[in-house]
Amino acid sequence: MSKNKALRDQFIALTLTVLTCFILIGFLYLEILFLNTFMHEQISLHIKLSGVLVGVVIYLKTSIDFAMFIGRLMDKNPGLKGRVGIEIGTALGNAVGTMAILLIWSFFKEVSWLLAIMILLAALVLMKLAEDSLEHVDIEHLPYPGPIKKLIQIFATVLKTTNKITNPFLSKIVPKSSLSVETKIGLMSLLATAFTVPFILGLDDFAGYVPLFNIVNVFAFGIGVFVGHMILNIFLYISPKRTIAIVKNSVISILGSVAFVILAIWGAFEAIKLLFHLG
Repeated sequence: MSKNKALRDQFIALTLTVLTCFILIGFLYLEILFLNTFMHEQISLHIKLSGVLVGVVIYLKTSIDFAMFIGRLMDKNPGLKGRVGIEIGTALGNAVGTMAILLIWSFFKEVSWLLAIMILLAALVLMKLAEDSLEHVDIEHLPYPGPIKKLIQIFATVLKTTNKITNPFLSKIVPKSSLSVETKIGLMSLLATAFTVPFILGLDDFAGYVPLFNIVNVFAFGIGVFVGHMILNIFLYISPKRTIAIVKNSVISILGSVAFVILAIWGAFEAIKLLFHLG
């Protein structure tokens, strides 16, 4: 491939990635306008930068599965056509999963006990995300003092035990999908594959963020999730190995796992307060 063609393809792909992100933000805006016509308590359309940044950071923290899935798709489907299918498909999948959870949350929040149930389910999802965050951490070979490694091992064991108890229930509610990738499939099949897995992963991840909706601007947070996906796509094509290495970094994974557990516990307390009309 000539240098000029490579630069042209790169420009087209990057432009398309950014454009897709802005179009999906527009659909998120329209969804909230629609939801506000039914809701007693309106969702604010005022964009707070702090909410956007929280959305970006948390999305990127939970993006290991996305990064590995997109990396496999990139490897099996090279070229501009493959990139277009991957970028549009994964962005749509992530966005639709996100907007589906927002739709469910909007109706549940009008009834306190339904909202409490959704927050409790979100807490279970967060505990699973916390365990998944440690999946790529080799605790035995971490360059930390013995007591710290022991604490991390205990933390990981408690997470695994807790999720082993809740998984039979959670697996019936949270959808799963294979991360396997076919080789050089057609554009429409590639779009479908690139859509399906991010849609399901987006449902899982965004469902876990429900407890945050009481303290962050929901619209800004959603924008952050979309922008985070755009950033991940861009950096994966610039340097796939480095990008995946960053999202799998052991320090980031451990801190993220702890943050998910704290958020899950806080969400559970919020749900209990709603159920028993406390506070």
